[in-house]
Amino acid sequence: MRRLSRLLTTTVVTSALALTGVVSPAEAARRAEVFPVAGPATITVTGHGYGHGHGLSQYGAEGAAQQGLNWQQIIDFYYPGTSWGELRGSIKVLISGDTTSDVQVLSQPGLKVTRLAPRTTWTVPANRAKRWRLQPRGPRTLVQFKRPGGWTSWKSLRGEAEFSAVSKKITLVKNRTTSTYRGRLRSAMPTAGSGTRDTVNILGLEAYLRGVVPLEIPALWSPAAVSAQAVAARTYAAAERSHPNASHYQICDTTQCQVYGGYDVEHASATAAIRATARQGLLYDGRPAFTQFSASSGGWTSAGSAPYLVAKEDPYDGWAGNKVHTWTVDVSDATLEKHYPSIGDLTSIEIGTRDGNGEWGGRVQQMSLVGTTGRADISGETLRTLLGLRSSWFTFTVAPLTARGQR
Repeated sequence: MRRLSRLLTTTVVTSALALTGVVSPAEAARRAEVFPVAGPATITVTGHGYGHGHGLSQYGAEGAAQQGLNWQQIIDFYYPGTSWGELRGSIKVLISGDTTSDVQVLSQPGLKVTRLAPRTTWTVPANRAKRWRLQPRGPRTLVQFKRPGGWTSWKSLRGEAEFSAVSKKITLVKNRTTSTYRGRLRSAMPTAGSGTRDTVNILGLEAYLRGVVPLEIPALWSPAAVSAQAVAARTYAAAERSHPNASHYQICDTTQCQVYGGYDVEHASATAAIRATARQGLLYDGRPAFTQFSASSGGWTSAGSAPYLVAKEDPYDGWAGNKVHTWTVDVSDATLEKHYPSIGDLTSIEIGTRDGNGEWGGRVQQMSLVGTTGRADISGETLRTLLGLRSSWFTFTVAPLTARGQR
């Protein structure tokens, strides 16, 4: 039988609030919750949601679609105050998985190489080479092909260069694997004259989305949910494009931006959703909105950095298929002590402030780990990162260990 510690608070709440577990935003912001830890213990973290909670909840979008909302209504719910607009053009994507300075591709009919300045394009010869590459040589780029005897230089170009193909798809060789991309693959200089290069994929916004949407949401979910994701991803990319990550690319291909896998991950259902919403995006003050999204809101979205990223109750997130709407993780007191050895033996966990939205008072803002020799004041996001938690919306229960190390 699990023996749970009693939650202690430093403030007194009304009996109605105590019974429901719901507190007002002001109360959640000021009250401190104290979870005593007496000796070795298992600490159960119970939480809601997956991700930061800003903007669209992907599980919520599917829940809304199951309740009959169309993709425009889903978008309007999660990004209130935005307006609809048309988004076009191309985008430059850093291919982070290619960690070498060269850009190496498989040979194919109609393969071309272009020098960027002055812009000149050549079709590579049909010489039975298996691979071609752009190899940096100081401020110049060597165009080389590979045969059984090794690499041979074909041209030496001043500045940057890129590959393209008549088929509009190119297969990149990276770290002993291959991936195919639409558009062009550039050997891009991080700074002018740099001898090191990054691989950057340049392609149209709609083609780019084909490699994003199936990785961000299950393509076989309801068409309305997948279409809403397409709009959010298109708008997010356009916003990043207007505030580029670097001088030589505009967006990355990882979760630090939004995940992009190129041609290999495309799915017919996701492509259909992209076509159904073609060029449709969200604007705020005439510019692409910063349409952040996460897997699950847990029942409340959280306020973000823009007026349309609001904190609001989400009635669509809690459908039966959402296994991260509520979750639990067990950790030991020793795990926390290992991360913060200066506190000594952990004696209590204190939550100082929350955002005031939802069960327990919402997402943890500030908290402390208190021990025999000190305390560590941290944020809920910090603990989330340290323990690999799904979100910063959580609470604790503490169970002491028996002499045999069992609860």
